[in-house]
Amino acid sequence: MLRCTAPPSLSRRMLSSPSLRSITPNPRLHPTSSISEPSNRHPQLFFNPVRISLCDSHGVPQSMTLSRCFSGQTSPVPISSSPESNNSDSQILVVVSFYKFADFPDHARLRQPLKLLCEELRVSGGIILAPEGINGSICGTRESVEKVLAFIQSDDRLKGLRRVESPVSPEEEAIHHGHTSSSPLAAGEDAPFRWDHVRVKLKKEIVSLGIPAVSPIEKVGKYVSPRDWNALISDPDTVVIDVRNNYETRIGKFKGAVDPRTRAFREFPSWVEDEFQPSEPENGHSEVEVYGANGSTENQLEISKPKTPQRVAMYCTGGIRCEKASSFLLSKGFKEVYHLEGGILKYLEEVPETKSLWEGECFVFDKRVSVEHGLAQGTHKLCYGCKQPVSDADMESPQWEYGVSCPYCYSSKSDEEKERARARQRQFETWGVIGGPDKGRKPDSVKQSSTQLPNSI
Repeated sequence: MLRCTAPPSLSRRMLSSPSLRSITPNPRLHPTSSISEPSNRHPQLFFNPVRISLCDSHGVPQSMTLSRCFSGQTSPVPISSSPESNNSDSQILVVVSFYKFADFPDHARLRQPLKLLCEELRVSGGIILAPEGINGSICGTRESVEKVLAFIQSDDRLKGLRRVESPVSPEEEAIHHGHTSSSPLAAGEDAPFRWDHVRVKLKKEIVSLGIPAVSPIEKVGKYVSPRDWNALISDPDTVVIDVRNNYETRIGKFKGAVDPRTRAFREFPSWVEDEFQPSEPENGHSEVEVYGANGSTENQLEISKPKTPQRVAMYCTGGIRCEKASSFLLSKGFKEVYHLEGGILKYLEEVPETKSLWEGECFVFDKRVSVEHGLAQGTHKLCYGCKQPVSDADMESPQWEYGVSCPYCYSSKSDEEKERARARQRQFETWGVIGGPDKGRKPDSVKQSSTQLPNSI
């Protein structure tokens, strides 16, 4: 959901570094400076763990330290007045994608408190609230992310969020933590998310199909775990359908899957209507009556659409689109409809590459752009002209211009659109953010001139 990143050459240089002993907060603003890392600790540019003032049930002031990271089962956030921990593990980040279909007519009431909590805990990303539930992807320390998810699930209707967790590399953590509360211009543009940037949006649907009558709350396909997925899709009687869009399927899909080549999820129902029909004559053809030139009628054979398959297995990135797609197919008379639980991300996390039927990389909707087996960082970058993934080969094309165009959008953009994109890119390269040096600052922040920018980090 976040769009701006540093040029590929910069990303490769920073993310391929074998250690974090020298990190430049923002190379565009500090071309010659570096910050050394003390032994066993993050660079000094990192801010201290978050502390939030609270009161207990008796009104006694307390402080909440989000400095300790834990693994395994979720535990309550510790409340104490003890000094902040210096443990560098407190800065380890996680990315969690989650969703839940629910009857949620008063969804708008959750927006403001959820946004404030994310900002307070420095949890970033994007969350959608709609009458049919919640959908989001957030990044932060494990403890702060778990606190946000616990807050969401404090509403009984949203309990049992379906979630997929992805790791963040140490290099990306260092870049992410380059932000400070007073400057949005630090090195975080290369992080999966910016901690000071969270969006909580209100929409009609958490995933847009455009058919209000389709409700996964009422009926949905059968979930198939990643460990059982290979057997299902290897069955010749199973039709495997990729529910994602063409720019996603272009860089990876399951072996033998049908690609609808849709440009948006809203096109999926039309594709189903065009591709399949509920029933057909046994010979696979039907006779239609056609009026001849002299007014007489003639019977002609018409090749009908393929028969509705007996068994369908669908998959998408994290599972949410499949819930709606499976509900739609069931409403159209499909009998056996299955979908991959947790989506491609869960499959890549749990199934070893040696046993995998996945081919290529999986596009993700954050600054990682794509992931591979084990949810490792993929090789694709993003074209900020069209928001589509591009490979190293694509970036060798004469139609590739960083921040402006790529082979997939070059011909569809006018010269005027390209020039506007170049102007935005110049702003980003000059200030580290589109819109100028004060873009994104809080109203009470002290505005500094361009000559003072290096001191703001």
